[in-house]
Amino acid sequence: METARHLSGTLFLVVGPSGAGKDSLIDGARTRLNGDPGVIFPRRVITRPPGSIGEDHIAVDEAEFDRLRQEDAAFALHWDAHGLRYGIPAAIDHHLSAGRHVVINVSRGVIDQARARYPRIAVVSVTVPEPVLEDRLRTRGRESEEMIHHRLSRARSYRLSGNDVVEIDNGGVLDISVNQLVAMLRTA
Repeated sequence: METARHLSGTLFLVVGPSGAGKDSLIDGARTRLNGDPGVIFPRRVITRPPGSIGEDHIAVDEAEFDRLRQEDAAFALHWDAHGLRYGIPAAIDHHLSAGRHVVINVSRGVIDQARARYPRIAVVSVTVPEPVLEDRLRTRGRESEEMIHHRLSRARSYRLSGNDVVEIDNGGVLDISVNQLVAMLRTA
């Protein structure tokens, strides 16, 4: 994968523990910006069945994901997490080179890969207090008790560092967190 040094837009990597509200934060910013052509919110390619609970995504099966991944130009970034596979379409490079900002929900495991590939990165670390996170995980009803405890344990060890990291506490009113993200996007 070639390093994309010619890009002028900023790649916003939204990261955080499962249940932190990353998708809600991104959806709120998308709505608030109401089709601003300078900010792109691409759909992820996920090996999750179509119509399943969660974000609006491009659903593919394992074989199709493998085929796309083998095409060197299909994904800008890709990773495996929680039994699923995720890909960010390579079309983001076109948007970034045109000076648009791109906002994507990614695994923290691809941050270093993104930092090596893209010159303008903003890592938006979404955090929530543990009691709020535990309540959200239980309320959504997708995880077993064992999975909830595992996710809480991972969240406790979840810390990022770097000059490109900005933290948003999403444990309170969603509109406040959305306002923070929108302000970042408008001033980048």
